[in-house]
Amino acid sequence: MGDRLLEYFGVATGLIYLFLEIKQHRAMWIVGILSSLVYVYVFFVSKVYAMMGLNLYNVIISVYGLCQWGLLKRRTDGGMAQDVIVYRHLRWKLAVVIFVALLLINLLVYHILKHYTDSPVPVADAIVTTIGIVATWMLARRIIEHWIFWIVADVLSVGMYYTLKLYPTMFLYFCYTVLAFVGYYTWKKKGVKNGC
Repeated sequence: MGDRLLEYFGVATGLIYLFLEIKQHRAMWIVGILSSLVYVYVFFVSKVYAMMGLNLYNVIISVYGLCQWGLLKRRTDGGMAQDVIVYRHLRWKLAVVIFVALLLINLLVYHILKHYTDSPVPVADAIVTTIGIVATWMLARRIIEHWIFWIVADVLSVGMYYTLKLYPTMFLYFCYTVLAFVGYYTWKKKGVKNGC
Protein backbone atom coordinates (compact mmCIF):
# COMPACT_ATOMS: atom_id res chain seq x y z
CA MET A 1 0.00 0.00 0.00
CA GLY A 2 2.86 2.39 0.81
CA ASP A 3 4.39 1.84 -2.65
CA ARG A 4 1.06 2.72 -4.28
CA LEU A 5 0.74 5.91 -2.19
CA LEU A 6 4.26 6.89 -3.16
CA GLU A 7 3.37 6.30 -6.81
CA TYR A 8 0.31 8.59 -6.45
CA PHE A 9 2.54 11.22 -4.85
CA GLY A 10 4.89 10.87 -7.82
CA VAL A 11 1.94 11.35 -10.18
CA ALA A 12 0.86 14.52 -8.35
CA THR A 13 4.34 16.05 -8.35
CA GLY A 14 4.81 14.99 -11.99
CA LEU A 15 1.67 16.88 -13.02
CA ILE A 16 2.76 19.95 -11.06
CA TYR A 17 6.16 19.75 -12.76
CA LEU A 18 4.60 19.66 -16.22
CA PHE A 19 2.29 22.57 -15.46
CA LEU A 20 5.30 24.62 -14.33
CA GLU A 21 7.26 23.50 -17.42
CA ILE A 22 4.54 24.80 -19.72
CA LYS A 23 4.70 28.14 -17.89
CA GLN A 24 8.51 28.07 -17.89
CA HIS A 25 8.54 28.63 -14.14
CA ARG A 26 11.94 27.91 -12.57
CA ALA A 27 10.31 26.08 -9.64
CA MET A 28 9.68 23.21 -12.04
CA TRP A 29 13.27 22.09 -11.58
CA ILE A 30 12.83 21.78 -7.80
CA VAL A 31 9.53 19.89 -8.18
CA GLY A 32 11.25 17.77 -10.84
CA ILE A 33 13.95 16.74 -8.36
CA LEU A 34 11.31 15.63 -5.85
CA SER A 35 9.24 13.77 -8.45
CA SER A 36 12.32 12.08 -9.90
CA LEU A 37 13.48 10.87 -6.49
CA VAL A 38 10.07 9.29 -5.88
CA TYR A 39 10.17 7.55 -9.25
CA VAL A 40 13.67 6.20 -8.66
CA TYR A 41 12.10 4.06 -5.95
CA VAL A 42 8.87 3.24 -7.86
CA PHE A 43 10.78 2.10 -10.93
CA PHE A 44 13.35 0.14 -8.89
CA VAL A 45 10.57 -1.85 -7.23
CA SER A 46 8.91 -2.40 -10.63
CA LYS A 47 12.22 -3.49 -12.25
CA VAL A 48 12.07 -0.71 -14.84
CA TYR A 49 15.75 -0.01 -14.39
CA ALA A 50 16.46 2.32 -17.29
CA MET A 51 13.59 4.61 -16.26
CA MET A 52 14.99 4.45 -12.73
CA GLY A 53 18.31 5.56 -14.18
CA LEU A 54 16.56 8.27 -16.20
CA ASN A 55 15.10 9.64 -13.00
CA LEU A 56 18.53 9.70 -11.36
CA TYR A 57 19.73 11.58 -14.45
CA ASN A 58 16.71 13.92 -14.09
CA VAL A 59 17.84 14.87 -10.59
CA ILE A 60 21.24 15.91 -11.97
CA ILE A 61 19.87 17.62 -15.10
CA SER A 62 17.35 19.48 -12.93
CA VAL A 63 20.21 21.08 -11.02
CA TYR A 64 21.81 21.95 -14.40
CA GLY A 65 18.49 23.31 -15.71
CA LEU A 66 17.98 25.40 -12.59
CA CYS A 67 21.42 26.95 -13.10
CA GLN A 68 20.94 27.43 -16.88
CA TRP A 69 17.54 29.05 -16.48
CA GLY A 70 18.91 31.27 -13.72
CA LEU A 71 21.65 32.52 -16.06
CA LEU A 72 19.16 33.19 -18.87
CA LYS A 73 16.82 34.98 -16.47
CA ARG A 74 19.63 37.31 -15.37
CA ARG A 75 20.53 38.04 -19.01
CA THR A 76 16.95 38.78 -20.06
CA ASP A 77 15.50 40.54 -16.99
CA GLY A 78 16.70 43.91 -18.23
CA GLY A 79 14.23 44.16 -21.10
CA MET A 80 11.63 41.42 -20.73
CA ALA A 81 8.69 40.74 -18.49
CA GLN A 82 9.19 37.95 -15.94
CA ASP A 83 6.53 35.66 -17.44
CA VAL A 84 7.84 35.65 -21.01
CA ILE A 85 8.52 32.22 -22.50
CA VAL A 86 11.88 32.17 -24.26
CA TYR A 87 12.88 29.34 -26.60
CA ARG A 88 15.21 28.42 -29.45
CA HIS A 89 14.85 26.01 -32.37
CA LEU A 90 16.81 22.84 -32.96
CA ARG A 91 19.43 23.48 -35.64
CA TRP A 92 20.47 20.93 -38.26
CA LYS A 93 23.96 20.21 -36.93
CA LEU A 94 22.66 19.65 -33.44
CA ALA A 95 19.81 17.48 -34.79
CA VAL A 96 22.36 15.16 -36.41
CA VAL A 97 24.35 14.95 -33.16
CA ILE A 98 21.14 14.22 -31.24
CA PHE A 99 20.13 11.48 -33.68
CA VAL A 100 23.53 9.77 -33.33
CA ALA A 101 23.37 10.18 -29.54
CA LEU A 102 19.88 8.64 -29.48
CA LEU A 103 21.07 5.64 -31.43
CA LEU A 104 24.24 5.04 -29.38
CA ILE A 105 22.61 5.63 -25.99
CA ASN A 106 19.70 3.35 -26.91
CA LEU A 107 22.03 0.53 -27.96
CA LEU A 108 24.01 0.86 -24.73
CA VAL A 109 20.95 1.02 -22.47
CA TYR A 110 19.28 -1.91 -24.24
CA HIS A 111 22.44 -4.01 -23.99
CA ILE A 112 22.69 -3.36 -20.24
CA LEU A 113 19.00 -4.09 -19.65
CA LYS A 114 18.97 -7.25 -21.77
CA HIS A 115 22.16 -8.82 -20.42
CA TYR A 116 22.55 -7.51 -16.87
CA THR A 117 19.03 -7.03 -15.44
CA ASP A 118 15.74 -8.85 -15.09
CA SER A 119 13.81 -6.01 -16.77
CA PRO A 120 10.50 -7.30 -18.17
CA VAL A 121 10.47 -4.59 -20.89
CA PRO A 122 14.07 -3.95 -22.01
CA VAL A 123 13.24 -2.65 -25.51
CA ALA A 124 10.53 -0.18 -24.45
CA ASP A 125 12.46 0.84 -21.33
CA ALA A 126 15.60 1.56 -23.38
CA ILE A 127 13.78 3.57 -26.05
CA VAL A 128 11.74 5.68 -23.63
CA THR A 129 14.74 6.31 -21.40
CA THR A 130 16.96 7.33 -24.31
CA ILE A 131 14.40 9.80 -25.64
CA GLY A 132 13.91 11.15 -22.12
CA ILE A 133 17.63 11.75 -21.60
CA VAL A 134 17.85 13.80 -24.78
CA ALA A 135 14.52 15.61 -24.33
CA THR A 136 15.40 16.72 -20.79
CA TRP A 137 18.75 18.07 -21.97
CA MET A 138 16.93 19.93 -24.77
CA LEU A 139 14.49 21.39 -22.21
CA ALA A 140 17.39 22.65 -20.11
CA ARG A 141 18.63 24.43 -23.26
CA ARG A 142 15.07 25.71 -23.99
CA ILE A 143 14.89 23.98 -27.38
CA ILE A 144 11.19 23.98 -28.31
CA GLU A 145 11.35 20.68 -30.20
CA HIS A 146 11.89 18.88 -26.88
CA TRP A 147 8.08 18.78 -26.70
CA ILE A 148 7.95 16.57 -29.81
CA PHE A 149 10.45 14.16 -28.26
CA TRP A 150 8.31 14.02 -25.14
CA ILE A 151 5.15 13.28 -27.11
CA VAL A 152 6.81 10.22 -28.64
CA ALA A 153 8.29 9.06 -25.32
CA ASP A 154 5.03 9.60 -23.44
CA VAL A 155 2.92 7.63 -25.93
CA LEU A 156 5.37 4.72 -25.69
CA SER A 157 5.37 5.02 -21.90
CA VAL A 158 1.59 4.70 -21.68
CA GLY A 159 1.81 1.28 -23.33
CA MET A 160 4.77 0.20 -21.23
CA TYR A 161 3.15 1.15 -17.91
CA TYR A 162 -0.11 -0.52 -18.94
CA THR A 163 1.84 -3.74 -19.55
CA LEU A 164 3.49 -3.41 -16.13
CA LYS A 165 0.14 -2.64 -14.43
CA LEU A 166 1.45 0.70 -13.13
CA TYR A 167 -1.93 2.29 -13.78
CA PRO A 168 -1.45 5.58 -11.87
CA THR A 169 1.85 6.11 -13.71
CA MET A 170 0.17 5.15 -17.00
CA PHE A 171 -2.42 7.86 -16.29
CA LEU A 172 0.38 10.35 -15.55
CA TYR A 173 2.03 9.63 -18.90
CA PHE A 174 -1.29 9.91 -20.70
CA CYS A 175 -1.63 13.37 -19.13
CA TYR A 176 1.98 14.10 -20.10
CA THR A 177 1.13 13.25 -23.71
CA VAL A 178 -1.82 15.63 -23.82
CA LEU A 179 0.05 18.37 -21.95
CA ALA A 180 3.11 18.02 -24.21
CA PHE A 181 0.88 19.11 -27.09
CA VAL A 182 -0.35 22.00 -24.93
CA GLY A 183 3.22 22.88 -23.98
CA TYR A 184 4.41 22.96 -27.57
CA TYR A 185 1.44 25.12 -28.60
CA THR A 186 1.91 27.47 -25.62
CA TRP A 187 5.63 27.95 -26.22
CA LYS A 188 5.05 28.50 -29.94
CA LYS A 189 2.11 30.88 -29.50
CA LYS A 190 3.26 32.91 -26.49
CA GLY A 191 7.00 32.42 -26.66
CA VAL A 192 9.78 34.66 -27.80
CA LYS A 193 12.33 33.03 -30.09
CA ASN A 194 15.89 33.42 -28.88
CA GLY A 195 18.52 33.05 -31.58
CA CYS A 196 21.37 31.94 -29.29
